[in-house]
Amino acid sequence: MSRFAHCRLPLSLLTLAIASPLYAGTVSTDGVDLVIKTKGGFEVKTVDDAFSFQLGGRLQLDMDSFNGVMTKNGKRADEAYLRRARLEASGKVYSVWGYDFSVSFADDGETSWKEASISYLGLDPVTLKFGRFDPDFGLESATSSKWITAIERSMIYDLAPWVNDHQEGMGLQISASNQVLYGSASVNRPKNQEDTHGKNKNNYGLRVVYAPLASAGNVLHFGASYANSQGDEFDGRIRTRLGVRGTSEDSANGNRLELAPKIKNANFDRDRAWGLELAWAHGPLSLQGEYLRRDLKADNSSKVKRNDRKAEGYYGQIAYTLTGESRGYKLDGGKFDKIKPNDKSLGAWEIFYRHDQIQVKESDFLDNKVKGHTFGVNWYANEAVKISADYLKVKTSEPSNKAGDKTGDALSLRAQYVF
Repeated sequence: MSRFAHCRLPLSLLTLAIASPLYAGTVSTDGVDLVIKTKGGFEVKTVDDAFSFQLGGRLQLDMDSFNGVMTKNGKRADEAYLRRARLEASGKVYSVWGYDFSVSFADDGETSWKEASISYLGLDPVTLKFGRFDPDFGLESATSSKWITAIERSMIYDLAPWVNDHQEGMGLQISASNQVLYGSASVNRPKNQEDTHGKNKNNYGLRVVYAPLASAGNVLHFGASYANSQGDEFDGRIRTRLGVRGTSEDSANGNRLELAPKIKNANFDRDRAWGLELAWAHGPLSLQGEYLRRDLKADNSSKVKRNDRKAEGYYGQIAYTLTGESRGYKLDGGKFDKIKPNDKSLGAWEIFYRHDQIQVKESDFLDNKVKGHTFGVNWYANEAVKISADYLKVKTSEPSNKAGDKTGDALSLRAQYVF
């Protein structure tokens, strides 16, 4: 069967979902047992909410222009690419079973599962989830890429990318929330990451959120996360995109900066990460910050001796909606949500500033630092369309490119459609 034939059904559903907002509204059957909603995707459910099906997705088109240390030779580079194209389906069966599927489409025509999970909802407020899904670690990681403030998440997540990536594996998660608390615990088994003895590596995660204020425009959020990757063969390599995806997105001149090299014939036998979160929102103003630390313990049983390696970083962000709207917030998941424009013709306008700082240390071998400043503006034209522009300025310590640059800047643009 051809690739086109494989994609025919997803593309048909995608066309239906994109077109459905044109016919927004609610329809009930004669028996008042079904409700169909077409505003923002497509949803059909029974009135008792025992069965439901929802179809949606996202399309993000990005363009980056960057120079200096963000490039290999110091000369300006430009990249335009499809950042995300996803078709998402979710629903409920017999009241107590839920499912979530998300398929990601790439530029080269390849598809992959972003999520494929089944949940048991019969232990309210506890939810059990099994399948392929991203682990729960950190506030900005928990917030959907559709509704994060900057185009890309903070550089701190480059220090330990495995803490919020399913790595094409399978996992099990238990989560629960009440009026002020949310928590989750999970175990994830990455694909094709067995050690030389054939033993599988497991990643364990824990996140707790306390939010005494948890409504749009009235948020006080405290959180902590912990992750532990069990195995005995970590190479210790740490890289960063410096807040610009285009530095590694099929870029011939992009410089994905290496903060700590891969060690040959020497490994790290323990990999742990900790995170702290703080957020506050009042009306159109929101503040948030996070701290992440990763510790790699050296395995000195081999001939090559190394020291323990530590990576840590933080960011602080301030955002303000000029048109007065508040950022949404969901305690179930401990995350920020969308901004809904009050004026459908003007839309909602948001400005923000974020400061990032990361560092990797290993005794006398390494002490590499990166500082970044991001200024940006977001226009929520309506609940489906968002246009973003970010300006980034970065400075590094020891790491550089072939031209010896230690500073660089970038302009990033995004057009987003959500259904």
